[in-house]
Amino acid sequence: MNILIIPDSFKGSLTAREVAKIMEEKVTQIFPKSISHIMPFSDGGEGALNVLEDHASGTLINCEAQDALGKFIKASYFLFKKENSAWIELSKTSGLTKIKKTDRNPLKTSTIGTGKVIVDALSRGCSTIYLGIGGSATHDLGTGIINSLGGKLIDSKGKEVFPNGENLINIESIDLSKMDPRVYETKFIIACDVQNSLLGRNGSAHTYAKQKGASPEMINQLESGGRNFTDVVERQFGKKIDLISGGGAAGGVSAGLFGVFDAKLEEGFELLAKQTNLKSILKKMDLVLTGEGNFDIQSTYGKLPYKIVQLTKKHNIPTLLFTGKASLMKVSGFPQLKVYETKPENMSIENAMQQATENLNVSLEKVLNDYKRN
Repeated sequence: MNILIIPDSFKGSLTAREVAKIMEEKVTQIFPKSISHIMPFSDGGEGALNVLEDHASGTLINCEAQDALGKFIKASYFLFKKENSAWIELSKTSGLTKIKKTDRNPLKTSTIGTGKVIVDALSRGCSTIYLGIGGSATHDLGTGIINSLGGKLIDSKGKEVFPNGENLINIESIDLSKMDPRVYETKFIIACDVQNSLLGRNGSAHTYAKQKGASPEMINQLESGGRNFTDVVERQFGKKIDLISGGGAAGGVSAGLFGVFDAKLEEGFELLAKQTNLKSILKKMDLVLTGEGNFDIQSTYGKLPYKIVQLTKKHNIPTLLFTGKASLMKVSGFPQLKVYETKPENMSIENAMQQATENLNVSLEKVLNDYKRN
């Protein structure tokens, strides 16, 4: 029996690689004659570099960068072997996990560090930049990236302002006169699997800013700043960025780069699936194991396990989805799918996250043995 093990991370508890390792060990124990294919995966955001390192042709590059609050760090990105292209993961520089929880503040954070990684990739001859944008600590609409590449944000008095969420409201124009000329010869492809637009009740600030440290007042401030920035972009570049699907991802990075650099938004999962030949591999499987930390209605808007389930339906492959917490136990139209919550019924979320490894092992033991018997 061929078994594909292709989980996402259990955020805050286990990486995708750790989840896959636990699954592999249990599968080997219960199905000793099976052949396991291990592909801890990503929807294009956090974890994409690991996927590419394991399953694509190229190499990881380390360079100087900085985190979302300006602290200098080392960051890695993936340089493809046969293309003049690179995959850059925003979370490696401007991510939530790079700064302390007490320091999170989307008014102050910036994507400048991500821009520095892009500069390094350009210096190595890259003319295509794939940007995975999950897990950001920022809400600067990509102005930090624009700044790192030579753009300047100008206020009503003609003075330059720092690129962060707080200053979005002060931007009167964007000066590209000192822009790195290589930018105009570069294709920017943003790996984006969420559908939220930039503004509004389901937009970036109201959906994501709270987890980045924003109070209700700060959320309103970011919303107003975003509205101002969209007006500037439309006036200066002739592009409406407020309602594009996916424009609200990663604090508006996709909307900002679409407006200023004509970046293309594509599904991150599809980009990675193509680079790793996933669809051809999956056709040969008899059973698929996947999972994520929290499986809920949001998961059906493009999260990794849902993407996997859509693919396994085409080939009628039994699919077992393990999740720390499940508020969605069944998904209509997917008879091949079974969802299993690993958190014990009377255990708190906090304790369950701390005991994620043990809980996953126990759940796998029961479910796989039941599957074997049936």
